[in-house]
Amino acid sequence: MSHETGAETKRLIRALKGMSVDQTPIWLMRQAGRYLPEYKKTRAEAGSFLDLCYNPDLAEEVTLQPIRRYGFDAAILFSDILVIPDALGQTVSFREGEGPVLDPITRLEQLDELDTGSVLERLQPVYETVRRLKASLPAETALIGFAGAPWTVATYMVGGRTSSDQAAAKLWAYRAPEAFQKLIDILTEATILHLTAQVEAGAEIVQIFDTWAGSLPEAQFRTYSIAPTKKIIHGLRAKFPGLPVIGFPRGAGALAIDYVRSTEISGVSLDTGMSPAWARDNLQTLACLQGNLDPLLLVAGGAEMREAATRILKALSHGPFIFNLGHGIVPQTPPDHVAELVEFIRAAK
Repeated sequence: MSHETGAETKRLIRALKGMSVDQTPIWLMRQAGRYLPEYKKTRAEAGSFLDLCYNPDLAEEVTLQPIRRYGFDAAILFSDILVIPDALGQTVSFREGEGPVLDPITRLEQLDELDTGSVLERLQPVYETVRRLKASLPAETALIGFAGAPWTVATYMVGGRTSSDQAAAKLWAYRAPEAFQKLIDILTEATILHLTAQVEAGAEIVQIFDTWAGSLPEAQFRTYSIAPTKKIIHGLRAKFPGLPVIGFPRGAGALAIDYVRSTEISGVSLDTGMSPAWARDNLQTLACLQGNLDPLLLVAGGAEMREAATRILKALSHGPFIFNLGHGIVPQTPPDHVAELVEFIRAAK
């Protein structure tokens, strides 16, 4: 199945394919979420956070909320990177004020209990949400599916929670690389299944979030970030030639060059710390760039936000480019500042 037909009218897809656009496309990571009053209302109806992810009525609604407000060029499926460990059979919960909590995997034997055969069945509600969004989104709005990269998901599965240094996963990888590679392989297979099902349900683009890629030294970055991502993209494109894929190897720095070259990714999302001028000179001939306004500038708003956005546009808008943040929107963001940013980018020439 080719991924070419009818989609070239959408700005985001045009940018990812290196085609000309009439104006800079914009969407924002975590654009559906806790900064929106309508999200808080829907979230309260859902019960737990995972219940929200697995309720197609409510997940569709929260995905559409920022599109109704701001008219972004893309909607990103409302879900979470940890639906994969949940679908594999690991215990996952989200605690208020604490974030995700998992029953940690610390021994090789526990990997045998993970069941890739159950992933598609367990995640059917997510694919139903994608099918609904395909029908309910405005014709000009692209639909992005996503998954966490195997390394980043593994850090949660091994550490049991968010960690500032990913020490538990790194130590396992250093002490028992073959056992850790088995976990990475399980996650790579599950991620191919999960993203394939999203594309079959109607996602036109997928993004792979490698939030903790920057914590890996070079050799491990190649083994645990680049290699699995390359395998996922090859697996997807075998079935969907031309499928646009965006990677977010957060904190990769100069290793982003090898990441883009090796994976043959369509777009690379730049984190807040990446110099737009460096990215232009080293990455933009290889892939479409996405980013990279500091989310806290969106909280601050005003002249500082507009000046920073102008600098990013000046550096990057002459090549394939999508305006976004350098990480996700934070909960304390005033919705009016998001409206101001969208208006500013839309007016930029």
